[in-house]
Amino acid sequence: MTVAATSGAERHFRALESLYVSAPVNALFSSHLEITGEGTARIVFDVTEDVYHAAGAAHGTIYFKMLDDAGFYAANTLVTDRFLLTTSFNLHFTKPIRLGRVVAEGRWVSGRKRVFVAESRLIDEEGDEVGRGTGTFMRSHIPLSGLPGYRSDV
Repeated sequence: MTVAATSGAERHFRALESLYVSAPVNALFSSHLEITGEGTARIVFDVTEDVYHAAGAAHGTIYFKMLDDAGFYAANTLVTDRFLLTTSFNLHFTKPIRLGRVVAEGRWVSGRKRVFVAESRLIDEEGDEVGRGTGTFMRSHIPLSGLPGYRSDV
């Protein structure tokens, strides 16, 4: 890999991180995305009581949000021209999430043309896996360069 290719990839990764911050929905969560390399993404979430269901643990929508985002960004590291869309997502709950830091780790599994498959897992502060998911993501007609949040200069 040449230096120019590496710097182009790094610019794309930073622009994806900027895109994450710019999404209005992410203002609702205390979270931070790190693109750790091609086909990988890591998001750190601070889970608070604000996202609890009536029985005192994080609602399933929070699991989905964390797992989907990690898989999506892992897959979108491989696509520099288009925004991906989630077309399906399967998730498994393995432990209730309560207060604390949760890390969502996403990893691209297959696909490089139109459809991408990525898996993700959630790790709580105790180091336990609390959820796992697999998503299918498809190229959209939306150019990344047309999205105001997709900026590598931040």
